[in-house]
Amino acid sequence: MAKLPTRIVMPTAAKRGEAIEIKTLIQHVMETGFRRNDVGAIVPRDIITTLRVTYGDVEVFQADLQPGTAANPFVTFWTIATETGDLVFTWTDTVGIATIETRRLTVT
Repeated sequence: MAKLPTRIVMPTAAKRGEAIEIKTLIQHVMETGFRRNDVGAIVPRDIITTLRVTYGDVEVFQADLQPGTAANPFVTFWTIATETGDLVFTWTDTVGIATIETRRLTVT
């Protein structure tokens, strides 16, 4: 499977202790498995089941997505800038394929 297109909007720098907003979007059809195609066959389920974000090897956010989640899921959350480090975003789908993106946050 090709890497899914993602978009992450977050500051590249912040002051220690500052709350930062992080916005993510991943392009994915989020097929529920309830729909039928033009010949009547069920379209197999194909959804992102989990978004997990770590910051300095500590999980700072996790979301479990369900079949009712819209295509191209958009998720926003906040975290506290504690140290310079990487935020690693991992989206995992129903067949276990993961899309991983990393963004660096510099803390002063």
